[in-house]
Amino acid sequence: MQKKQTKIAGIFLVLCCVLALIVFFQTRPDTAAGEKHITISVVHSDSSKSTFSYDTDAEYLGEALTEQNLAEGTEEPYGMFITTVDGETADDSKEQWWCITKDGAMVNTGADQTPIQDQDTFELTLKEGY
Repeated sequence: MQKKQTKIAGIFLVLCCVLALIVFFQTRPDTAAGEKHITISVVHSDSSKSTFSYDTDAEYLGEALTEQNLAEGTEEPYGMFITTVDGETADDSKEQWWCITKDGAMVNTGADQTPIQDQDTFELTLKEGY
């Protein structure tokens, strides 16, 4: 009886994993091939704002940022960790970090996993406090 329940639980777990993968691949944002026009606003620690417009073939934000030399960072297991944007470097001792928003909403992905579409607007804001 115990062996049968373990087998049923294993099959159920595998089915749940397969279903989760299907949902993930059906709902993830698509990338767009070809040239795209994007706008990136940078809000610095002194609240000054710089706006940049780019035409790019990049499919992800991280690629576009480095391609245009707008941002630098360190390569981490989940992609680029942005440390410097538009010449301003986040200060770890002040718990500063760069927040990425798209059309006013914070993105739930890193720069290297954030797909870009034509006419997207992003904002990189230097935040303080983790």
